[in-house]
Amino acid sequence: MKVHVSKKGIRALGIAESFRKGDVKKSILAGVVMRSDLIIDGFVFGFATLGGDDATDQIIKMFEKLERNDINVIMLGGAIISLYNIIDIDKIYQYTNTPIICLTFEESKGLEPHIKHHFPQNWEKKLEAYKKLGNRVLITLKTGHSVYMRALGITLKDAEIILNKFTLQGSIPEPIKVARLLARARLDEEL
Repeated sequence: MKVHVSKKGIRALGIAESFRKGDVKKSILAGVVMRSDLIIDGFVFGFATLGGDDATDQIIKMFEKLERNDINVIMLGGAIISLYNIIDIDKIYQYTNTPIICLTFEESKGLEPHIKHHFPQNWEKKLEAYKKLGNRVLITLKTGHSVYMRALGITLKDAEIILNKFTLQGSIPEPIKVARLLARARLDEEL
């Protein structure tokens, strides 16, 4: 799907998570459909196993549950969620045919030693999934704040335009910000 960034009413599906370490073995995923005029147009929930490998399939299920054909871009609040549950952004893009903008908000020297430490039995598989994500690009938003971005199915320039449309303040675009709030609220309800 081609995104027309100049179009007034594009829609983004922002996906974020919330979890607590301890007895609970899953994180709550929340997805928010938001128009570029910042009107919320839908939401969906899912779950991902802490330390597991199911986040990608769960995100695809969330997209399916929405039963929408008007989502122009998917924004992910991280590619490695739920204690190293690594999202395969290529698989999501291939399945949904919807451009992906994956954001992280902190500098990192890499997770290879952490993956090897936390997954001594199957670190090779996790490390391969991590390397498949590729490099992040640092961009500065109109707010003056910086984010690290991976974009798939969209140019970096168009992704930056979209992020600026959806970011009112700080570095977190509104669809991801609202999805985080929903995930936290749902997590509190579950506990």
